[in-house]
Amino acid sequence: MDAARDLIIQSELLGRHPAGGVPEPDGPGGGRPDSMHGAQELAAEGSSVLGKVQLILEAFGLDDEALGLSELTRRTGLAKASVHRLSQELVHWGFLERRHGKYSLGMRLFEIGQRVPRQRILRDLARPFMEDLLQATGQTVHLAVVDGLEVLYLEKVSGHAQVGRPSRVAGRMPLHCTATGKALLAFGPRRLFDEVVAAPLARTTPRTTVAPGLLDQELQRARELGYAVEYEQARIGYMSVAIPLAGATGATVAALSVTGPVAPAKAERYASLLNMAGRRVTRLLSAQDV
Repeated sequence: MDAARDLIIQSELLGRHPAGGVPEPDGPGGGRPDSMHGAQELAAEGSSVLGKVQLILEAFGLDDEALGLSELTRRTGLAKASVHRLSQELVHWGFLERRHGKYSLGMRLFEIGQRVPRQRILRDLARPFMEDLLQATGQTVHLAVVDGLEVLYLEKVSGHAQVGRPSRVAGRMPLHCTATGKALLAFGPRRLFDEVVAAPLARTTPRTTVAPGLLDQELQRARELGYAVEYEQARIGYMSVAIPLAGATGATVAALSVTGPVAPAKAERYASLLNMAGRRVTRLLSAQDV
């Protein structure tokens, strides 16, 4: 393997800013849309090699175990010959695997992803307390950060029972409809809220807050309580409570949530348990200078 080329590709992969996702209860359940949109697809033809590699790798959604050459071509908007040539090189480098004529993401990507320091530190420090929350509540616990205008889920802890489609690590959701997203908005910089409401807010369920003024009121309420809560805004039948996690500078770096069937009377109890765990995680994060 050409080491210099490998380093360039790794840098591009770790520095990209993906977007997209599909609805899931306050937890990751989606992947990318089937293709990128309009001008971005057309521009891809004249983009750099690394840009084309990015399009190929990002064509895979969380539900895609394998994609054929034709589907990769359709999703990326690139010439079929380019997709074939670059995919073969990615197989050689270990970023893709090829079986039975179809491509899937390779273990090399997983290996590189585990090296991202901030995410790894957050996960490692929070995981034991997430397990404690699972034991105390019996409900699913998520750790999330902001990425672009979305929530990106770094870790999930849940019991054996799964209702409906399970959430996933590395899934995404809009910031405005999840408890983790509301916590990140409420306790994050005001400019983030302004960017989120600059475009129409997507309605994930009939109960999703899509009016900027109402969302602003919800965030103000979250700041007063110290935690954010949503009822059936991400998924009908489910509620979620989330708290912000602060780093060494005092700025919000992540959010921690408990998600389960709707039970309004439990919101305060979940918040209390989350706050106890959150204080301990924050102390550890501060010591790590995260």
